[in-house]
Amino acid sequence: MQDERQPKKKKKKKGDNEDSVPPKDYPKGWLMKTLAKTFQQNLLLAVAFKVVHDALVFVSPQLLKLLIAFVSDEDSFAWQGYLYAILLFLAAVIQSLCLQQHFSLCFQLGINVRASLIAAIYKKSLTMSGATRKESTVGETVNLMSADAQRFMDLANFIHQLWSSPLQIILSIVFLWGELGPSVLAGIATLLLLLPINAFLVAKAKTIQERNMKNKDERMKIMTEILNGIKILKLFAWEPSFEKRVNEIRAHELKNLMNFSYLQSVSVFVFTCAPFLVSLASFAVYVLVDENNILDAQKAFTAISLFNVLRFPMATLPMVISFLVQANVSTARLERYLSGEDLDTSAIHHNPIAGRLAQPWAFPSLRDISLCQAVLVAVVGAVGSGKSSLVSAMLGEMENIKGHINIQGSLAYVPQQAWIQNATLKDNIIFGSELDEARYQQVLKACALLPDLELLPAGDQTEIGEKGINLSGGQKQRVSLARAVYSNADIYILDDPLSAVDAHVGKYLFEHVLGPKGLLQKKTRILVTHSISFLPQVDNIVVLAAGAVSEHGSYSTLLANKGAFSQFLNLYGNQEEDVSEENTAGTGNTVGLWQLEWLCIYPGDMKKKAQEEPPKKLKGQQLIEKEAVETGRVKFSMYLRYLRAVGLCFTFWIVMGYVGQYAAYVGSNLWLSDWTDDSVRYQNQTYPTQQRDLRIGVFGALGVSQGESLFLLFATMLSARGTVRASRVMHQQLLSNILRAPMSFFDTTPIGRIVNRFAKDIFTVDETIPMSFRSWISCFMAIISTLIVICLATPFFAVVIIPLSIFYYFVLRFYVSTSRQLRRLDSVTRSPIYSHFGETVSGLSVIRAYGHQERFLKQNEITMDINQKSVYSWIVSNRWLAIRLEFVGSLVVFFSALLAVIAKGTLEGGIVGLSVSSALNVTQTLNWLVRTSSELETNIVAVERVHEYMTVKNEAPWVTKKRPPHGWPSRGEIQFVDYKVRYRPELDLVLQGITCDIGSTEKVGVVGRTGAGKSSLTNCLFRVLEAAGGKIIIDDVDIATIGLHDLRKSLTIIPQDPVLFTGTLRMNLDPFDQYSDEEVWKALELAHLKTFVQGLPERLLHLVSEAGENLSVGQRQLVCLARALLRKAKILILDEATAAVDLETDHLIQTTIRSAFADCTVLTIAHRLHTIMDSNRVMVLHAGQIVEFDSPEQLLMKQGIFSAMAKDAGITAAESTAL
Repeated sequence: MQDERQPKKKKKKKGDNEDSVPPKDYPKGWLMKTLAKTFQQNLLLAVAFKVVHDALVFVSPQLLKLLIAFVSDEDSFAWQGYLYAILLFLAAVIQSLCLQQHFSLCFQLGINVRASLIAAIYKKSLTMSGATRKESTVGETVNLMSADAQRFMDLANFIHQLWSSPLQIILSIVFLWGELGPSVLAGIATLLLLLPINAFLVAKAKTIQERNMKNKDERMKIMTEILNGIKILKLFAWEPSFEKRVNEIRAHELKNLMNFSYLQSVSVFVFTCAPFLVSLASFAVYVLVDENNILDAQKAFTAISLFNVLRFPMATLPMVISFLVQANVSTARLERYLSGEDLDTSAIHHNPIAGRLAQPWAFPSLRDISLCQAVLVAVVGAVGSGKSSLVSAMLGEMENIKGHINIQGSLAYVPQQAWIQNATLKDNIIFGSELDEARYQQVLKACALLPDLELLPAGDQTEIGEKGINLSGGQKQRVSLARAVYSNADIYILDDPLSAVDAHVGKYLFEHVLGPKGLLQKKTRILVTHSISFLPQVDNIVVLAAGAVSEHGSYSTLLANKGAFSQFLNLYGNQEEDVSEENTAGTGNTVGLWQLEWLCIYPGDMKKKAQEEPPKKLKGQQLIEKEAVETGRVKFSMYLRYLRAVGLCFTFWIVMGYVGQYAAYVGSNLWLSDWTDDSVRYQNQTYPTQQRDLRIGVFGALGVSQGESLFLLFATMLSARGTVRASRVMHQQLLSNILRAPMSFFDTTPIGRIVNRFAKDIFTVDETIPMSFRSWISCFMAIISTLIVICLATPFFAVVIIPLSIFYYFVLRFYVSTSRQLRRLDSVTRSPIYSHFGETVSGLSVIRAYGHQERFLKQNEITMDINQKSVYSWIVSNRWLAIRLEFVGSLVVFFSALLAVIAKGTLEGGIVGLSVSSALNVTQTLNWLVRTSSELETNIVAVERVHEYMTVKNEAPWVTKKRPPHGWPSRGEIQFVDYKVRYRPELDLVLQGITCDIGSTEKVGVVGRTGAGKSSLTNCLFRVLEAAGGKIIIDDVDIATIGLHDLRKSLTIIPQDPVLFTGTLRMNLDPFDQYSDEEVWKALELAHLKTFVQGLPERLLHLVSEAGENLSVGQRQLVCLARALLRKAKILILDEATAAVDLETDHLIQTTIRSAFADCTVLTIAHRLHTIMDSNRVMVLHAGQIVEFDSPEQLLMKQGIFSAMAKDAGITAAESTAL
């Protein structure tokens, strides 16, 4: 594509403007200039073609004048007539060639502008500072890419109308003066009167548009969140509350849309009347001013064809102005984004002395710490003490207040929440470096990934869904670690990499990767950690408290200091004694032991989504199905479906309105031709006045009814109501259906794809389809009426219509099918641009830490080029079509002129004028008809895509006829009866017939290696997965028989990943406002958040940002605990989330759960055996079956799986009693 070079130039210019900017005040007005400079060659060429075309436009009316004179004059020579006919034809053909060249250039400009803008936005997002990034959510930035860049493209297509329209208007007025003399001024006066009306309408429309953009952003923000947190919404049965929120915003949006449509219909209406009112005024004045002015055919029809020329520039000018207005809004948004502050990495020095850390960011006193090479430093501290901030500061992501950091060598970074790309597992690990097979295998082995590869359907070629959806948390974390190890950097910054994995895996990783004997022993490693057991083996420990270093030194010195650290250890120290013994005695052989015992089962952790798929099954390999690209014609049923949404009654009356309008149109033209023939009838007598007044009157009445009042206004107003109704219906159905889709749908459908339905496709249904429908109907009617007029004049023309229309039809079919496929390709290749972008934004810190910005820029350019290819082909195909169609139009003109010449003797000048001037008009209308048909067809695809998601199979109904008794479950007894379950119909069973009873208020721990089916257990209780056999009975009610919401509302879960939503803190705890403030505070107090919340300025109304980013992970976890406390159901499921929490918080959560849920049944899905040693019974799962189920003491006695696991975790029988 031509644009590969241009974006580069442009960005440099942008860069110059950005550096000197204070944050809030950004430079304005540079974007348009830069674009104009970059693309000036294209602009100038397009101007040249347009000028030629505009000149030719005015040749035709002059030829028409000569032709009419020729017909009216009995004794002119026949060859003159033929010459005029041929000249008319030639003028039309050359005109169309120039116009198409011009358009082709414009569209290329449009593509290039869009590409450069997207590239610029992408580039900017890679260098943005954290503060600027928080100003705009991912959704808003994607909107900049989709909506705003698209607006520039639309504007570029018509930008030349800004000078060409006024030019055409001026020229037509000059020629009209020649025809009608000063009475033209009457016409122009009418025009000028209409302009302020229009300006007013445009201004109104703009304000409505701006309001609506805000609503749209807001709605998309909530939608993105809903889709990201859909699992939580389902588990808590919160869908209705969120559905309500979206619908409220949507209602505002539709109200604005309705007003917008009304405004539009008024302006359309003013426009249709314009040319007509103008000609009415001019003719009336011309005839009334002077008795001798007789309106003859020559004058009237030349004037009318000039007025028709006027019609197009007058119609496009306001459209272009409104595009300009929209682009202005977008320019402001883009300039603000592109001029945002860049990341300030000046605080990070790369001087060649041993790396030292100095005060970054909000650490009032992070004292100098020197790190020599090849050391392992652990950073410990409570939740919110600034561990993650320290890491961010080292990466340069934080705002530096004073001091600096010195880093020497390259960095590798493992974030707390692993960031996984949508690519193969191998690509995720290699991450753009070249492949060194030996090292790759070594890394896989060290990171304990080999056993996982055996389970994944395609080994390391398995495609991983976006956000790593088909990997469990532990696997994600290990892949993220493997990526760092593979990158072979000098300095490793590890933000709690061992949190998400099981204890024994953590140990294995520490030994083989992080520890003194691991792969990284020669590197500098900074490890933020919560797990105490590894601390004795690190070289240096830094203890943080409230953003400051409280102490640091080696393990032994810190213990001896009797400071905060040693207290901390004594509190949680029961694991600490056995660490030493474990180190000496156990490591080698325990590892050996479990490797033997669990040859096929691998270390990992709990959540599993798709690992159970055996390698044989090819069906399960591809997790994410490719987006369906429909082929062939859009089914007629789609149009019907849309019209049904509009309302059939509405549709009928809308069409009738248009029919009425065009009937009046034909009538007024016939009347005019009759009027002009009066000039022949009354050649030598004075023109009777009452005849004159009658002529003007009827002409006026017909015209007024045509455009002005009744029909058109009636039709457009109705269609405004109807289309808004359709928008409401479709969005409502789409939303409620997506919220009722089962979990498996969200696991296999990328979120970007669903978001696309809500953004692009709903936008099309809202704004583009109504426009397309309206313009299609009016084009269609206009063509029919023109053909009727020509046939009335020269009946022989009917014979010519047949071959022409056949040709037209074939061209149209051929084109529309190509165009439609290209448009579909465009929308399918567009999603990857946005999802790649979203992925980049969420993994920014990782990309920057590894310094891979360039590679991601390249990737973005590649994805964009793929999209550009389809857009470009589409544009070229449009031009191909236009040339052919305009040729058909030129033939129509030629034949109507030719037939007029042949039938010279029998025709009046008036009717010839009417026939040829209509024909001159038809070319453009034909072109528009195809354009609108194909536009309508490509846009109706949106209805098809929305409909595809409206028919997704739903999960079980939320509420059924059978309601559980009030206060159910009162005891909280759970019985599994031979329960079997599988993830998707084509996969194997995950739980293979489980039978057990859990008594009232019993505390049960569930353990098992990864993939044993622990998480599936919770999914089954909540019926996220439906049974494949057997049943679950809670308090004598079979859960499969009641509604999902009745079930889910009566259970509580503390999920593994804490998910929060944008909104107030209170809304996050109680979205339905069911509880009083006291109850909410009580829950917060129990969750140990009360002091934190009281410290916030807005307290309960504190706004949580997107995905809860303004709270630390530990605090988010506590908020989830507070949710559960507020719900206070009889059954609590704890999907052990304590992974991301330090020991102190962990301790808090555990004690709270013990006290607050003492009288409830608690199921804990454990990763760490410590947490469940005090439960009544422990259920050990293996390969979907219960292998052991007894009290922990009993299980430790008998040498089974559990005792082996306990041994790995360093728990002995003696100790369990102490706990």
